[in-house]
Amino acid sequence: MKFYNLSLKEESENGMGKIGRPGKVGLFIGMLSGDLSLMDETGKVLENAFGPVLYRSGDLDWRYTDYYTEELGGNIFRRFLFFENLILPDRIAGIKVETNRIEERYMRRVKGKPLRRINLDPGYIDTSKIVLATTKDFSHRIYLAHGIYAEVTLTFVRGDFRPFDHTYPDYRSVETLEIFHRMRDLFVQRYRNKGA
Repeated sequence: MKFYNLSLKEESENGMGKIGRPGKVGLFIGMLSGDLSLMDETGKVLENAFGPVLYRSGDLDWRYTDYYTEELGGNIFRRFLFFENLILPDRIAGIKVETNRIEERYMRRVKGKPLRRINLDPGYIDTSKIVLATTKDFSHRIYLAHGIYAEVTLTFVRGDFRPFDHTYPDYRSVETLEIFHRMRDLFVQRYRNKGA
């Protein structure tokens, strides 16, 4: 069976949307871990899987919830990797499956319980939004494929990224929003120069 994607860029003569290919988007992966050397090692694995890194953020202190404390420890950092190779948006489901496999590779067992040492959150950026891939369904998430859902986490309106009620606290932070603004500007430049 062949699947098609709708493009909002094209319309038929009668105003009805024409089926076409979507534009490419910028892949990024958010990393959470208490082990910076493990983040470095995992970054190399991600580069081997998804191509060269265009931009690597600094390591941001992550203090928003104790949800990850048992797995990752009490001193957690967030790092973002943005990749050079643009992707079609529907690839994000398969990428999330692969990042889950990478997480499992580094798991440890404590009293027989498997615990992650690193959390990997793939998503993509385009001119109008930030989208995250997740294994968890909810009212604001849309099913993609392979057990993976997508949510629009931030929308770009009148020159700013704006959060929703469901947006994670760290994606609302000044530091994270500055990173996404910078990377959106770069995405727009690359899109204009190369075409997506």
